[in-house]
Amino acid sequence: MKKNYNLPCNIAETLNIIGDKWTLLIIRDLLQGINKFSDLRESLSGIAPNVLSDRLRILEEEKIVETVQYSKHPPRFHYELTRKGVELKHVLNTIAIWGNSHLEQKYYEVIDRDCGHEVEIAYYCPVCEKLSSTVTYKNVVK
Repeated sequence: MKKNYNLPCNIAETLNIIGDKWTLLIIRDLLQGINKFSDLRESLSGIAPNVLSDRLRILEEEKIVETVQYSKHPPRFHYELTRKGVELKHVLNTIAIWGNSHLEQKYYEVIDRDCGHEVEIAYYCPVCEKLSSTVTYKNVVK
């Protein structure tokens, strides 16, 4: 069942979409190229088929995932992230970086592909064209 926080907040509204158990792990797997239902089920040890179906349906409704037919005879489908879905890689990377800093067990690092070094989170202002170390929230709803 989809959560509904009913709060006027970007974080709460985003969690209404991706905050259910398993959802971010499904997105993680799709980002890694695991895109068939059976492969997702195998990768996500412990997920019930109906839960996986439900999460994929919600992600489709939110236009984060789309179903793509890859065989006509017999009809077979896989799942692909939309552009909106691919943009969630930054959220997952940030969670992984946080985990590496605060969890006892470290499973993998988020690294720069070119140099191989672990990366950090940074904020960039495209108007000022500079990195920002002082960010805050600004209420835009009146």
